[in-house]
Amino acid sequence: MKVVLGSDHAGYRLKEDLEEFLKEEGHDISDVGTHSEERVDYPPYCAMVGHAVVNGSADRGVVLGGSGQGEQIAANKVDGVRAALCNDLYTARLSRQHNDANVLSLGQRVIAEDLALKIVRVWLQTPFEGGRHAKRVAQLNAM
Repeated sequence: MKVVLGSDHAGYRLKEDLEEFLKEEGHDISDVGTHSEERVDYPPYCAMVGHAVVNGSADRGVVLGGSGQGEQIAANKVDGVRAALCNDLYTARLSRQHNDANVLSLGQRVIAEDLALKIVRVWLQTPFEGGRHAKRVAQLNAM
């Protein structure tokens, strides 16, 4: 799967670890930055991730920051993005099954690295259920 990653300085270390993990899992990774812990604003990185997913150059995206809150909000500003902030395996699974989330948001200061990697694995492996949820996702897309 093609996965695009983007973070600000507060999510940089987790992004780097996640990139290595995903490559080991066999995914094709694109990293839009940032490329250091030097302070930067997160919205441009989240927008790049969102646009890559929407234009089809990536299948899914992951945005990372300190809490993941701002990153989720920024990614969701891109038309066609359904970004989900997930701090546990349950919300990661449901965000895919019920909402067909195409961008995952994570907070480096909120969750431990080992849990973050498990969340990403579950999120990438979980298919969209469709059915009754498809109508709702279509409504979201039409907004």
